[in-house]
Amino acid sequence: MTGDTLLPRNAAEQARLDAALIDLFEHRITFNQTLGLKIASVRAGDVRATVAMRPELVGHFSYGRLHGGVISAVLDAMGGLALMVGIAEQHPHDNTLQVMHRFIKMATIDLRVDYLRPGLGARFTATADVVQLGARLGRTQMRLLDEEGKLLATGAAAYAVA
Repeated sequence: MTGDTLLPRNAAEQARLDAALIDLFEHRITFNQTLGLKIASVRAGDVRATVAMRPELVGHFSYGRLHGGVISAVLDAMGGLALMVGIAEQHPHDNTLQVMHRFIKMATIDLRVDYLRPGLGARFTATADVVQLGARLGRTQMRLLDEEGKLLATGAAAYAVA
């Protein structure tokens, strides 16, 4: 093995990266704290989070429905997280610090949300998938489901990634 040979991220480094992504989304992006976003999975093909309904998230006081802005913000956050996981997958030789540095210039440039059903329930699950990931642009599709698995909203977004 030469000094130029790069080894893929080992399990311990992957665990550090997973923990750093969860910390970023649950603690460092403080708006996500307001949303109550709890990351359930940061694995490629399984990017998932939950949000528990709270009075602060209600949009229609008479019905106790989840605010549309909350839905939009959760979907946007999940799209960004899916891209971060995708970028990490594209750079399997990078350590946690190197991967996290790659996210510095990420920004949402387009977001579309389709509201399909009222956001009623005690807990919601959001998922996201990467549709395309290039050197400068990434596209995602996101979903928000209620606790029975009913689809409440879908989203599609484009992000600058470099």
